[in-house]
Amino acid sequence: MFMERKCVALISGGLDSALAARLMLEQGIEVSGLYLSLSWGCCDKQKAVAAAHQLGVPLMVLNVGEAYLEVIRHPKYGYGAGMNPCVDCRIYMFRLAKCYLEEIGAGFVVTGEVLGQRPMSQRRRPLDLIEAESGLEGLLLRPLSAHLLDPTLPELLGVVDRSRLLRVSGRSRHEQLALASERGMTEYSQAAGGCQLTDEHFAKKAKDLFAHDERPTTKDMELLALGRHFRIGPTTKIIIGRNELENLLLEGHAQEGYACLRPRFAGPSALVVGPWSEEVRDPAVSLIVQHTKEEKLPEGALEFFVNGRAWSMPRDTVSSRPQDAVKL
Repeated sequence: MFMERKCVALISGGLDSALAARLMLEQGIEVSGLYLSLSWGCCDKQKAVAAAHQLGVPLMVLNVGEAYLEVIRHPKYGYGAGMNPCVDCRIYMFRLAKCYLEEIGAGFVVTGEVLGQRPMSQRRRPLDLIEAESGLEGLLLRPLSAHLLDPTLPELLGVVDRSRLLRVSGRSRHEQLALASERGMTEYSQAAGGCQLTDEHFAKKAKDLFAHDERPTTKDMELLALGRHFRIGPTTKIIIGRNELENLLLEGHAQEGYACLRPRFAGPSALVVGPWSEEVRDPAVSLIVQHTKEEKLPEGALEFFVNGRAWSMPRDTVSSRPQDAVKL
């Protein structure tokens, strides 16, 4: 059986994935990097680009689209501590890697996964399950833990020298750090991967989104990372900016189905996600006032831009505490 001396290496921006790719390069194997991008943030894209540059390998950046949201909504293998469908996520990502492998004519896929490093997806049983369900059985090489796992086809066929692979396990990265230092590798994130769905606060907002919206979009997921979220009805929530950058980002999301109130005084912007009406406008204004320092509020009418159009209302008509606004 013939196999190309060429692999697809999943590069996340972290140390482990960069080191796994480097181990392949040291064996004279052609490496094509693949970064799978989630628009609401996950791994470090800038570090992935920098790592690929330092390694001297091309990097394909592939945006993961709306279909991935169904993986979050209905994970076959359940969630971790937050709303993270780790096993289903890896299966989905590796299926994308398999498609890329076939497109460029590579022989196998390489990842920086380490046995025992993550409790849900990097134990022996889920590693085997992910490999099988992704369609990469025998073609998914984990160089850092290779000596603790069964040989893969590239090893059995002599494409990869198994004796030059590693037996790393567990959560400590001391061995990886030492190996990277020996090789002069500096372009990687100091902390391992950062799935937003494992974060308690992000996960709470994600659960609320999926509970109230049958067809959320990647835009809705991006918004979960911005501002303070308040649920005011089954189809409506309000997002309050926490700083000027978030105010500008919320303004940038104003379009059909998303109305942005930008005050003409020094207060936060409010993005209304859902149908626009006076019943929604009033609590949005109340939340803006609630999150504005008293000395920054004008004496007379409160003036706003609503999706770029001027509008005002008397200050004495604004409730300081909006009813039915549940903070997420």
